[in-house]
Amino acid sequence: MAGRWLLKTEPSTYSFAQLQRDKRAVWDGVKNPVALKHLREVKAGDQLLIYHTGDEKAVVGIAKALSAGYPDPKQNDPKLTVVDLAPIAALARPVTLKEMKASAKFQGWDLLRLPRLSVMPVSADHWTEIERLANA
Repeated sequence: MAGRWLLKTEPSTYSFAQLQRDKRAVWDGVKNPVALKHLREVKAGDQLLIYHTGDEKAVVGIAKALSAGYPDPKQNDPKLTVVDLAPIAALARPVTLKEMKASAKFQGWDLLRLPRLSVMPVSADHWTEIERLANA
């Protein structure tokens, strides 16, 4: 069973639309120890929700991990981890943080509890609910 993760990005730095244009990317720049722990758990084939931070605050697209997490070759610190990924599709419509906060189905999820965490697991129920909201 493939894992499911949410990866946050500031769209003015690197947006999902840019990932779609690039067709693949190395997801780097993660520094938080808990986020790095999660990134090291990513496996090739895992499903990824891409979340835009900043003014948007919404899940905007789905991507796929092309590699497991591995040490960032551009850094001297072996703890700094990156993952290769490729876009699958933009959501039919973004699912906002406001919508998720308003739904009891997302209560207790790290996205709502730990706003600074940039990589986190996504349960099957949360994934299904995000897809449902995106297609509503």
